[in-house]
Amino acid sequence: MPDPEESPTDTTSRDDGAVFDDADALTEAESADVQRELDDQRDKYLRLAAEYDNFRKRTTRERQEAHWRGQADMVKGMIDALDDLGRFAHVDPATTDAKTVVEGVEMVERKLNKTLAGHGMEIINPVDHPFDPSLHEAVMTEPAASEDEDHLVARVFQVGYVFNGQLLRPARVVVKQWNG
Repeated sequence: MPDPEESPTDTTSRDDGAVFDDADALTEAESADVQRELDDQRDKYLRLAAEYDNFRKRTTRERQEAHWRGQADMVKGMIDALDDLGRFAHVDPATTDAKTVVEGVEMVERKLNKTLAGHGMEIINPVDHPFDPSLHEAVMTEPAASEDEDHLVARVFQVGYVFNGQLLRPARVVVKQWNG
Protein backbone atom coordinates (compact mmCIF):
# COMPACT_ATOMS: atom_id res chain seq x y z
CA MET A 1 0.00 0.00 0.00
CA PRO A 2 1.42 3.43 -0.92
CA ASP A 3 2.42 5.79 1.76
CA PRO A 4 -0.15 8.62 2.00
CA GLU A 5 2.67 11.16 2.36
CA GLU A 6 4.25 10.10 -0.92
CA SER A 7 3.28 11.95 -4.09
CA PRO A 8 0.79 10.04 -6.23
CA THR A 9 2.97 10.62 -9.31
CA ASP A 10 5.72 8.30 -10.45
CA THR A 11 9.29 9.45 -10.11
CA THR A 12 12.07 8.80 -12.56
CA SER A 13 15.76 9.56 -12.34
CA ARG A 14 17.76 11.01 -15.19
CA ASP A 15 21.28 10.09 -16.19
CA ASP A 16 22.66 13.12 -14.37
CA GLY A 17 21.08 11.93 -11.15
CA ALA A 18 18.29 14.52 -11.01
CA VAL A 19 14.94 13.19 -10.09
CA PHE A 20 11.78 14.49 -11.76
CA ASP A 21 8.25 13.30 -11.84
CA ASP A 22 5.73 12.96 -14.70
CA ALA A 23 4.06 16.24 -13.66
CA ASP A 24 7.27 18.08 -14.63
CA ALA A 25 7.26 16.31 -18.00
CA LEU A 26 3.71 17.48 -18.65
CA THR A 27 4.70 21.00 -17.72
CA GLU A 28 7.51 20.90 -20.28
CA ALA A 29 5.08 19.64 -22.95
CA GLU A 30 2.57 22.29 -21.97
CA SER A 31 5.35 24.85 -22.07
CA ALA A 32 6.13 23.89 -25.66
CA ASP A 33 2.42 24.18 -26.53
CA VAL A 34 2.22 27.57 -24.85
CA GLN A 35 5.34 28.71 -26.73
CA ARG A 36 3.82 27.58 -30.04
CA GLU A 37 0.57 29.37 -29.21
CA LEU A 38 2.55 32.50 -28.27
CA ASP A 39 4.46 32.32 -31.56
CA ASP A 40 1.17 31.90 -33.46
CA GLN A 41 -0.37 34.89 -31.68
CA ARG A 42 2.75 37.00 -32.30
CA ASP A 43 2.61 36.06 -36.00
CA LYS A 44 -1.10 36.97 -36.14
CA TYR A 45 -0.36 40.30 -34.43
CA LEU A 46 2.44 41.16 -36.86
CA ARG A 47 0.26 40.26 -39.85
CA LEU A 48 -2.61 42.35 -38.47
CA ALA A 49 -0.29 45.29 -37.81
CA ALA A 50 1.08 45.08 -41.36
CA GLU A 51 -2.44 44.80 -42.77
CA TYR A 52 -3.55 47.88 -40.80
CA ASP A 53 -0.50 49.83 -41.97
CA ASN A 54 -1.27 48.91 -45.59
CA PHE A 55 -4.92 49.92 -45.08
CA ARG A 56 -3.89 53.27 -43.61
CA LYS A 57 -1.51 53.98 -46.50
CA ARG A 58 -4.11 52.91 -49.08
CA THR A 59 -6.87 55.10 -47.61
CA THR A 60 -4.50 58.08 -47.41
CA ARG A 61 -3.55 57.57 -51.07
CA GLU A 62 -7.21 57.16 -52.12
CA ARG A 63 -8.22 60.29 -50.20
CA GLN A 64 -5.42 62.26 -51.91
CA GLU A 65 -6.45 60.93 -55.33
CA ALA A 66 -10.09 61.91 -54.67
CA HIS A 67 -8.91 65.39 -53.67
CA TRP A 68 -6.95 65.75 -56.93
CA ARG A 69 -9.91 64.48 -58.99
CA GLY A 70 -12.17 67.04 -57.32
CA GLN A 71 -9.75 69.83 -58.07
CA ALA A 72 -9.37 68.64 -61.65
CA ASP A 73 -13.18 68.73 -62.09
CA MET A 74 -13.27 72.29 -60.79
CA VAL A 75 -10.41 73.43 -63.05
CA LYS A 76 -12.00 71.69 -66.03
CA GLY A 77 -15.11 73.81 -65.49
CA MET A 78 -13.02 76.98 -65.44
CA ILE A 79 -11.16 76.33 -68.69
CA ASP A 80 -13.87 77.92 -70.87
CA ALA A 81 -13.88 81.04 -68.71
CA LEU A 82 -10.08 81.20 -68.86
CA ASP A 83 -10.20 80.89 -72.66
CA ASP A 84 -12.67 83.79 -72.82
CA LEU A 85 -10.51 85.83 -70.48
CA GLY A 86 -7.49 85.15 -72.69
CA ARG A 87 -9.40 86.37 -75.75
CA PHE A 88 -10.33 89.61 -74.00
CA ALA A 89 -6.78 90.13 -72.78
CA HIS A 90 -5.56 90.22 -76.38
CA VAL A 91 -8.16 92.44 -78.05
CA ASP A 92 -6.99 95.47 -79.94
CA PRO A 93 -7.98 98.52 -77.86
CA ALA A 94 -8.10 100.65 -81.01
CA THR A 95 -10.87 98.56 -82.59
CA THR A 96 -12.80 97.40 -79.50
CA ASP A 97 -15.08 99.71 -77.54
CA ALA A 98 -15.19 99.69 -73.74
CA LYS A 99 -18.77 98.37 -73.65
CA THR A 100 -17.74 95.17 -75.47
CA VAL A 101 -14.84 94.60 -73.06
CA VAL A 102 -17.08 95.16 -70.02
CA GLU A 103 -19.71 92.75 -71.37
CA GLY A 104 -17.01 90.16 -72.02
CA VAL A 105 -15.59 90.47 -68.52
CA GLU A 106 -19.11 90.15 -67.06
CA MET A 107 -19.60 86.98 -69.12
CA VAL A 108 -16.34 85.51 -67.78
CA GLU A 109 -17.37 86.42 -64.22
CA ARG A 110 -20.75 84.66 -64.65
CA LYS A 111 -19.05 81.53 -66.03
CA LEU A 112 -16.57 81.41 -63.16
CA ASN A 113 -19.28 81.97 -60.54
CA LYS A 114 -21.48 79.28 -62.12
CA THR A 115 -18.61 76.78 -62.15
CA LEU A 116 -17.62 77.53 -58.56
CA ALA A 117 -21.25 77.44 -57.40
CA GLY A 118 -21.53 73.98 -58.93
CA HIS A 119 -18.69 72.91 -56.64
CA GLY A 120 -20.21 74.37 -53.48
CA MET A 121 -19.15 78.02 -53.40
CA GLU A 122 -21.66 80.67 -52.35
CA ILE A 123 -21.22 84.42 -52.65
CA ILE A 124 -22.20 86.48 -49.61
CA ASN A 125 -23.71 89.76 -50.79
CA PRO A 126 -26.01 90.77 -47.91
CA VAL A 127 -27.34 94.21 -48.95
CA ASP A 128 -30.56 94.96 -47.01
CA HIS A 129 -30.18 91.79 -44.92
CA PRO A 130 -29.62 91.75 -41.15
CA PHE A 131 -25.98 91.98 -40.08
CA ASP A 132 -24.58 88.56 -39.12
CA PRO A 133 -21.15 88.72 -37.43
CA SER A 134 -20.48 85.09 -38.33
CA LEU A 135 -20.66 85.95 -42.07
CA HIS A 136 -20.06 89.72 -42.21
CA GLU A 137 -17.33 92.07 -41.10
CA ALA A 138 -18.58 95.58 -40.28
CA VAL A 139 -16.06 98.15 -41.44
CA MET A 140 -18.30 101.22 -40.93
CA THR A 141 -21.70 102.27 -39.73
CA GLU A 142 -24.08 104.83 -41.13
CA PRO A 143 -27.27 106.28 -39.69
CA ALA A 144 -30.47 104.36 -40.32
CA ALA A 145 -33.55 106.27 -41.51
CA SER A 146 -35.85 104.33 -39.17
CA GLU A 147 -35.72 101.86 -36.32
CA ASP A 148 -36.72 99.08 -38.75
CA GLU A 149 -33.43 99.54 -40.62
CA ASP A 150 -31.30 99.12 -37.48
CA HIS A 151 -28.54 96.55 -38.00
CA LEU A 152 -29.29 96.06 -41.71
CA VAL A 153 -26.43 95.98 -44.21
CA ALA A 154 -26.41 99.24 -46.20
CA ARG A 155 -23.53 98.55 -48.61
CA VAL A 156 -21.02 95.84 -49.37
CA PHE A 157 -17.40 96.89 -49.88
CA GLN A 158 -16.24 93.37 -50.62
CA VAL A 159 -18.40 90.26 -51.09
CA GLY A 160 -17.69 87.23 -48.95
CA TYR A 161 -17.41 83.57 -49.85
CA VAL A 162 -18.59 80.31 -48.28
CA PHE A 163 -17.34 77.03 -49.70
CA ASN A 164 -19.28 73.89 -48.72
CA GLY A 165 -20.38 75.48 -45.48
CA GLN A 166 -16.95 76.84 -44.56
CA LEU A 167 -16.49 80.61 -44.46
CA LEU A 168 -13.56 81.52 -46.72
CA ARG A 169 -13.88 85.28 -46.36
CA PRO A 170 -16.52 87.39 -44.61
CA ALA A 171 -18.34 90.10 -46.54
CA ARG A 172 -16.99 93.54 -45.61
CA VAL A 173 -20.02 95.75 -45.09
CA VAL A 174 -21.45 99.06 -43.91
CA VAL A 175 -24.14 98.54 -41.28
CA LYS A 176 -27.05 100.88 -40.62
CA GLN A 177 -27.42 101.97 -37.02
CA TRP A 178 -30.49 103.63 -35.48
CA ASN A 179 -29.61 106.41 -33.08
CA GLY A 180 -33.13 107.78 -32.57
